[in-house]
Amino acid sequence: MPHEKQENLLRIVLDNIDESVIAIDGSGCLTLINSIARSNFKCQTDDIIGKHIRELHFPDSPILDCLHGKRFNNVKKSMLHGKKRLQYFVTARPIMDDSGDVLGAIEIVKDAQEIKSLAKTMCEPDEIGFSDIIGTSAALRQAVGIAEKIAATEAIITIRGESGTGKDLLAQAIHTGSGRGGQFVTINCAAVPETLLESELFGYVGGAFSGARKQGRPGLFEIAGDGTVFLDEIGEMPLTAQAKILRLIQSRRIRRLGDGREIPVNARIITATNRNLEELVGKHLFREDLYYRINVLPLHIPPLRERPEDIPILAEHFLFQLSSRLGKGLLSFDAQAQKRLIQHHWPGNVRELKNVVERAAILSESTTIGADSILLVHELGRSHKAVPPTSPEFSGEPLRVAIDRYERGLLLAALKEKKSLRQAAKTLGISHTALRNKLQKHHLES
Repeated sequence: MPHEKQENLLRIVLDNIDESVIAIDGSGCLTLINSIARSNFKCQTDDIIGKHIRELHFPDSPILDCLHGKRFNNVKKSMLHGKKRLQYFVTARPIMDDSGDVLGAIEIVKDAQEIKSLAKTMCEPDEIGFSDIIGTSAALRQAVGIAEKIAATEAIITIRGESGTGKDLLAQAIHTGSGRGGQFVTINCAAVPETLLESELFGYVGGAFSGARKQGRPGLFEIAGDGTVFLDEIGEMPLTAQAKILRLIQSRRIRRLGDGREIPVNARIITATNRNLEELVGKHLFREDLYYRINVLPLHIPPLRERPEDIPILAEHFLFQLSSRLGKGLLSFDAQAQKRLIQHHWPGNVRELKNVVERAAILSESTTIGADSILLVHELGRSHKAVPPTSPEFSGEPLRVAIDRYERGLLLAALKEKKSLRQAAKTLGISHTALRNKLQKHHLES
């Protein structure tokens, strides 16, 4: 019969999902239970259908409250499963007819460990792809669109943009989109001392210099194999290393320090810089021949201040990542907080926005973040040195709350500016012990 086929199909579907599903009628008697729920709740017999849910000794569940019209979203529970205590989340809903009368209720139980694993996969993907680049502005989407087209080519790509715009993220996405089998390895040319840069890039043989490993060490181009080497901040690379990179591009071979043999390499090169390469070429700080070699396919990531429509999207994305890590549940920004974020000029770009969102998520005492939790470091840095106004505007909040908020801002600014607690205490004119007490009061201890 058609209704029997439909019922069997429904049972097959429910038995093949990963969550436990149970349903009851209006009197609290079990009407449906899938195979996962039977296994988790140890109810394998067929005679449980029709029994009241209290008779089945299920773990504490809010499903009966749904018969009174209540709804529950991701209520955290735990139960003993053998000798192991399992944590899970329960979502329950009443089942109503067209007139609004409650006919029963349904409950879905999700394993907490699986949710954590899923959240980690979404927040910390193993591979960065083009879909992980967040933003809808025309300038950003144009850059990403070009990157997608040229990802599979062999050409050298140079990504240009201000510090903190996400050049490394785009480089990783290009590597993923290229389908290359080797590793993605990166080096910040500005962070590695000139004396070590060449050994990092090209490797060395044993005894090549004082302190070298006896067995030698491969460089990044060897480690990458058929993958990608990302030369971040290439504008800071010294001229001697530039000459060797140029030779590598031309010959596709490298020579380890202290070795006379040449090794063929196949790694693709992606470079990035926040400097004006044309200006550096004019000042003879960057080789003109290398400039033309790496500037075949330039990509430009616009600064955040030029794409304000991306700010709320990025902020919500970072907030989603943080909510699972902080255990605060899903957070959101109110209208005033979003306005404050959009109006800021973001000299640190996406990196600065991420820091501000993280600070707001930590400091906020509710699941909705207000404008008072948006603390911009450069403003706080000025505020603790400046003389406070003699006639501040009244915000309507209690004096104690206003003082606490102001004090917290001063503490954050001092900690940001100074390297140690003792230096911060000296700047604020208080003792080290007093500063620690205030940090504990405002939950700012690391």
